[in-house]
Amino acid sequence: MNHKLPPLPVRIIVALIVLSTIGYYAFRALTPKENGQLKASGTIESVIVNVSPELAGKVADVLVEEGQSVTAGQPLLSLDGSLLAAQRAVASAQADSAKSALNTATAAYASAQSQYDVALSAALAAERANRTTVWAESNSGGYDLPSWYFAKDERLAAAQADVDAARVKLDEAFNKMDELQKGVGQSFVEIESELVQARAAYQNVKAAYDRTSSATNGQDLRDAAQTQLDDAELTLEDAQSAYNDALTTDGAQDLLEARAKYIVAQEIYNTAMDNLRLLQTGVDSPAVAAAQKSLDQAKAAKEQAEAAVKTAEANLALLDTQIAKLTVYAPMDGIILTRNIEPGEFVQPGSVALTMANLNDLTITVYVPEDQYGNISLGQSATVTVDSFPNETFTAEVIHIADQAEFTPRNVQTVEGRSSTVYAVKLKVTNGEGKLKIGMPADVAFK
Repeated sequence: MNHKLPPLPVRIIVALIVLSTIGYYAFRALTPKENGQLKASGTIESVIVNVSPELAGKVADVLVEEGQSVTAGQPLLSLDGSLLAAQRAVASAQADSAKSALNTATAAYASAQSQYDVALSAALAAERANRTTVWAESNSGGYDLPSWYFAKDERLAAAQADVDAARVKLDEAFNKMDELQKGVGQSFVEIESELVQARAAYQNVKAAYDRTSSATNGQDLRDAAQTQLDDAELTLEDAQSAYNDALTTDGAQDLLEARAKYIVAQEIYNTAMDNLRLLQTGVDSPAVAAAQKSLDQAKAAKEQAEAAVKTAEANLALLDTQIAKLTVYAPMDGIILTRNIEPGEFVQPGSVALTMANLNDLTITVYVPEDQYGNISLGQSATVTVDSFPNETFTAEVIHIADQAEFTPRNVQTVEGRSSTVYAVKLKVTNGEGKLKIGMPADVAFK
């Protein structure tokens, strides 16, 4: 009996169905399951910590070896500290010197405070008897307010303003006189100078002559003094005559008037100063002002000394911190994995001197197929086996499940390739006896 073969397209479809079925069951067979248990493989891992010095320097000593167990805070290595020790000695001496200067400044401030208190007390005591003197003063000119009307500080301000105004007028008078002196010529100035010198000389000789009248048997003294007095008087007359002759010019007469104005301006200024000083009593007295200035200077010196002490102590503390950092300590409990330095070598800050890890905090990351993703949950238990201990199992717990799938390989873009899509699952492994080591291949069976 002859059977007609199906058309070619039908045969192709049937073949694809058969192959797909075979592939499916083959894939299921290759999925790491035994007796319904999901299995996967990975490598034992741990967080590796790089131990680095914070300072640059020469390695003085390395205190650990590779594979050695250490505890948190245990010294691992030390750097040469001779330079920092010398710098600290200098800083310590500077701090002591700054403290000594502060003690001196503090004593000076206390002394200045005492002197100020004494000056103030004396000034207030001197002022006490005259505080109400102004009440009895009579008015003058067109002023008709009571004499007590203005307070002391107001009268002080007015007196100071009058001194300032008088000083301006005095300077103007002097400048005018100086200008006229230059205008009349050097010869007139010399005549003025000779006149004032002759007058001073005559006054001195006259005073000496007058004293001879009290001398016993002093006729010879009087005769000698009379001779000098006659000479001084003649010199004065000649100087006065020369001056009078020089006054015939307009410039000389103007200078005479300018001198008169200057002398009056000088006296007005002096009188204004006298009145100001009369009001400068009590807390406003010059003695109190001087004591206050000394006190302010002493206070500034004390504050400067305090700042110097703080700076010196800060510098000392900085060096102590740097010296403390010469020794590098273990940041945690763990095992030294690698030792990259030896004594005598020079290290830079941040360079990896040692690496270490905590073997009691091991993890393993495995990858499960996409169709098994739903069978894994956080906190799920698992067993771990390694080739080094074939007859032992270790417990593990799921601590992280990836949110996104990964492709194996990553560049798979075909529909068939998506069957290799996997999810990363991270487990925490219990390593109570420390048998498991980083890098060991391990098999994980999920419970």
